[in-house]
Amino acid sequence: MNSIRLWPRRAGLTVALLLLMVATSVAQNASDECLVRVTLLQVNDVYQFTPVDEGKAGGLGRLAILRQRIMSESQHTLFLMSGDTISPSVESLTYKGQQMIDAWNAIGLDFAVFGNHEFDFGPKPDTLLSRIKESRFVWLGANVIDKTTKKTFANTPPFVIREFDNVKVGIFGLVLPDTTKTSSPGENIDFRDVCQTARRIIPQMRAGGAGVIVALTHLSMAEDKQLARCAPGIDVIIGGHEHTLLQSASAGTPIFKMTSDAREMGRIQLNISAASGKLQSIDWEIIPVNSEVDKDTEFAAARQPFDAAMLKYDALLEKLAVQVGSTAVVLNAKSQDNRTRETNIGNFIADAFRRVADADIGFVNGGSIRADDNIRAGNLTERNVLSILPFPNPVVKIEVTGETLLKVLEHGVSRSKESSEPGEFPQVSGLRFTFDASKPAGQRVTEVFVNGQPLDKQKTYTLATSDFLAVKGGDGYSMLPSAKLLTTPQAAQKAPDILRTAIKSMSPINPQVEGRIKRLDQTSGGGKQEPCKTQPKPRKRRK
Repeated sequence: MNSIRLWPRRAGLTVALLLLMVATSVAQNASDECLVRVTLLQVNDVYQFTPVDEGKAGGLGRLAILRQRIMSESQHTLFLMSGDTISPSVESLTYKGQQMIDAWNAIGLDFAVFGNHEFDFGPKPDTLLSRIKESRFVWLGANVIDKTTKKTFANTPPFVIREFDNVKVGIFGLVLPDTTKTSSPGENIDFRDVCQTARRIIPQMRAGGAGVIVALTHLSMAEDKQLARCAPGIDVIIGGHEHTLLQSASAGTPIFKMTSDAREMGRIQLNISAASGKLQSIDWEIIPVNSEVDKDTEFAAARQPFDAAMLKYDALLEKLAVQVGSTAVVLNAKSQDNRTRETNIGNFIADAFRRVADADIGFVNGGSIRADDNIRAGNLTERNVLSILPFPNPVVKIEVTGETLLKVLEHGVSRSKESSEPGEFPQVSGLRFTFDASKPAGQRVTEVFVNGQPLDKQKTYTLATSDFLAVKGGDGYSMLPSAKLLTTPQAAQKAPDILRTAIKSMSPINPQVEGRIKRLDQTSGGGKQEPCKTQPKPRKRRK
């Protein structure tokens, strides 16, 4: 395992410094005093209970085996999930996340923080409330407030404290304030400021005897780092949201995130002083969740409750295996790629939207492409279709001016430098554009061509996109709901149906990256490092 010796916190601790703190063995950590060891198991953004990547990775049945194995080695173990599980997925279109609750209950999850996609099922949270009642684990979300009661949503606890051999570990959850834009929680739920919430909660946890504070978060990495700086006292942040394996630190606080769909599991060991109850050091390792886990016959029985709970979903799994068409090329449905650059599947979907609506432009927010996988050449199944576009949003046709279209594109790249996976990033058809993310947000788009002609700000264009953007202003597209609606949601085809029809009619499909989107501030080797443009001003000496 990797190991961190805890040093006095300093603002701006970097990953480089984190790596310098790697120790050589767990034995060294225990040399000074008696330690109580508490193990945290971590996954995040888990939408599938079945294995992914053609069965090579993930699978919650494998997590059951790993959990049992680790519990046999570690007396004090907590299993944590850092948000996003009941939606979106192919199965959730039918079961609205019940299948995931059944799976987590069977495995033995202890605590979960809400993710933004827990709130996908509309402004009335009846579905989520049902999922919470079915859960045999505890949901956390200290900053998720019911405006009517002024208490935490669904009366979930603002924090929990667990005791192990007379030392106490406190855990609290924090959720993206941006959930109001990226999901559909409705007007009655408030996502309060993360820093203010943490500064209010941590003293309460300390008063309850917690010597170690764990933040279970569903935030961006930038927000997690800010949390560590603005709320002193957090010992470790167990995070999610990015779908990327990330290990970092800020103000001396380690931050861990796994990739999506349980492709690996984090094992974080807290070494706590038995005398003071304070954290002394952390050991951690990243455990691959793959087919090798299935060979562990010693703990194979641990997955039997999981397999029994999943039997009722077999009929759906059979339907999802039905062939729809085929592809001659690998389809890039990776989340990070579709939220940062042009992809072949993004082009194919945008083309299909534009064609079915007979519009000048097809437009897809990259965050709606959810498969998070490279889909190999060959047969495409119903599961492939619904994993790529699981949200059954109608695709409407609207009328926008060139000036509004420019605002749309500016918003689409407004966080391309600041966020690793901005869901609003555009995949387009019928236009080409160039942007420079080193420029200020709102001034990044440098060139736009619509169907081969330069953008005319005074001209009117038709645009085909989902009603989530066009009608609801989702993902921050607040400039679209005021546009003229040419096709109502009730009369429009739904996104997955459009994709399915396009695949059937054009198989084998062969979409390509065509240079529709050009980014000026990056080379093929990645983004260039911008030098600091300001230097500290010299301090004036008093005479």
